[in-house]
Amino acid sequence: MTTTTDSSTATAVSLRNLYFVRFGFAIVWAVLMFAVGKSLGPVTIGLLVLYPLFDVAAAVVDFRSSKTARPTVGLYFNMGLSLLTAIGLAVAVTSGIPAVLRVWGVWAITAGAVQLIVAIRRYRLGGQWAMILSGGISVLAGTNFYLTAGGPNAILTTVAGYAVLGGIFFLVSALRLHRVAKKES
Repeated sequence: MTTTTDSSTATAVSLRNLYFVRFGFAIVWAVLMFAVGKSLGPVTIGLLVLYPLFDVAAAVVDFRSSKTARPTVGLYFNMGLSLLTAIGLAVAVTSGIPAVLRVWGVWAITAGAVQLIVAIRRYRLGGQWAMILSGGISVLAGTNFYLTAGGPNAILTTVAGYAVLGGIFFLVSALRLHRVAKKES
């Protein structure tokens, strides 16, 4: 029979591992985007669509590993939202960088709000303050992407910076969860 503490520890370990993977992916993706993101070529388009698809996969892993933490509605919403974003980005690339940044901005706003809600609900699990900050900053960054999409600073490499910051928040949360899991085991 599993106790609540055992279940919380298992969830913390699973989330920690997922957050380490998300950190690594974000950094590698950002480096690649910085390298090729000056224009909308095939590699850039592939990277743009890949990022939200990776988010879908991460949400599926999160859902499977944290049913006891009960953030399932937010995770379902995040999966659907990220899948729609991948499709939206695939369409937006045909209209240019401003359209891509607007789609990315709407995604960052809505995904950030979902992340904020899920992290608040998981607060007692530990290691979530970084996810709370990340969700709030995502909302602000998404608003900026959307509002500046048609201006002179509308460049795709800004989304790489966004990914790096998000990756750092995942790393911080993973390190905090590592301490929580170690203390409870």
